[in-house]
Amino acid sequence: MKVVAFPRKEQGSGASRRLRNAGQTPAIIYGGTAAPITVALDHNALYHALKKEAFHSSILDMEIEGKIEKVLLRDVQMHAYKQLVLHADFQRVDASQKIHVKVPLHFVNADVAPAVKLGGAIVSHVMNELDITCLPGDLPEFVEVDLSTIEAGASLHLSDIKLPKGVVAVAHDNPTIATASVPAGQVSADEAAAGEAPEGEKK
Repeated sequence: MKVVAFPRKEQGSGASRRLRNAGQTPAIIYGGTAAPITVALDHNALYHALKKEAFHSSILDMEIEGKIEKVLLRDVQMHAYKQLVLHADFQRVDASQKIHVKVPLHFVNADVAPAVKLGGAIVSHVMNELDITCLPGDLPEFVEVDLSTIEAGASLHLSDIKLPKGVVAVAHDNPTIATASVPAGQVSADEAAAGEAPEGEKK
């Protein structure tokens, strides 16, 4: 994804306030061997880009005066109650250096899981994002979690997920990613069928 930024020389809260009044958002680019630089971005373009999941977990092409910097979005400061982006932090990316970033988890096939189809269970997502390290070229926009084999009463752990090539999870132990639990008072299809036989004999 491409982002256009403009060099910014003036510093301080007064300068930042003037930028915001002019429809721009102050930002900083840091990391790598070069010194940090302050820039400004078009506020509306940035605000709408922030609504896209990929903007938070992809390598961005930031254009500054015709030159492209590879960067990652690292932090965003939002106004407490206005739809206003106050400041953004971006980190330079070196293609040969591994990066540490959080990527979203995408859950698929819950509707065909035995837990749901046969057990009447509800699948709960314990984690919605995953801490990973990888080279910039291997960075996935998201990690897919296949729920097709989860059984009622069971849990899916990090070790059950197939990570993309070159991606390593940063986690303590083996955290739970999702659980499948049967709501209180609800029985599975098998239990219901087993319970119907005695009723039939009484008639």
